[in-house]
Amino acid sequence: TKLAESVELEIERRMAETDPVNGLASLEPTPQLGERYVEHLAALVPPRLDYSSYRLVVDCANGAASRVAPQLFARLGIHAEVLHAAPDGRNVNRDCGSLYPEKVARATRAAGADLGVAFDGDADRAIFALSDGRIADGDFVLYAAANYMEDRGALRGGAVVGTLMSNFGLELALGRRGIGLKRTAVGDKYVLEEMLRSGSNLGGEPSGHIIFADLSLAGDGLVTLLEMLRIMRETGQGFAQIVSGLNPFPQRIRNVRVREKPPLEAVPGVGSALAACRSELGERGRVVVRYSGTEPVARVMVEADSAELVDRHVTRIAEAIVRALGTEESET
Repeated sequence: TKLAESVELEIERRMAETDPVNGLASLEPTPQLGERYVEHLAALVPPRLDYSSYRLVVDCANGAASRVAPQLFARLGIHAEVLHAAPDGRNVNRDCGSLYPEKVARATRAAGADLGVAFDGDADRAIFALSDGRIADGDFVLYAAANYMEDRGALRGGAVVGTLMSNFGLELALGRRGIGLKRTAVGDKYVLEEMLRSGSNLGGEPSGHIIFADLSLAGDGLVTLLEMLRIMRETGQGFAQIVSGLNPFPQRIRNVRVREKPPLEAVPGVGSALAACRSELGERGRVVVRYSGTEPVARVMVEADSAELVDRHVTRIAEAIVRALGTEESET
């Protein structure tokens, strides 16, 4: 589980008061831990389910999944083309993995595979690729899992827990099933806190951090993959079918470098731009402006049922921040 923020701050305070340790610590390799982890994952698959007919393309991001993922697939009889599974201590996440999902998407389409998945370096995130090369982020995973769990009376808490960045299309799609979406601050620690508070057993982020609380209180990309395969096998549907009810709204994010971080709503020109955006969007979309917790950056996110509305309001708000704070703006 994640540490409470107060505990993190106390650890930081104590570290700041302590002299650095002289010398280097040493670690003894314990290869059997990886084997035990693979055994744990394999035990999550109900014995009645056979995954041997599936063909996957898997991007391990030259990270933590590089050894255990192929071992798990061999254990389950899954045919997998494994990409970027040669870590050298420097190449983790380098032009690969969940930060570059278009790569696994192209490979999945070229291979004619049933499903593609890209993990990040520590393999707690999973982004998927459909057989036709389309990319499916964590919102699609939450939608598929919520539907499956709701149909079986297994979804607790009456809602799925997402974040401020969860797409409005997810909220609408879940709402059609009578399932709520609770939003938290960005970060899987905040998702978990709300899950524990509300009793929900499903939550996650568009970035691919997904928490299946009945299985683990931490995000695990391989667990997420196994859950998607289970839903596909149990329902007899392909991945495209289990996510087909979700139509994400057009969304755009711009990052604006700032020299200081006053409340954005109170910044001259920014507050009026936000008010105009919210007034025009109404129930047709959302706007979120927030500061990065680690960089001198303001993030502007707008999503709506019209790409033209999104582009116009993102530009207007970002330019207002630039003018007021006198910074150079960069886009991602």
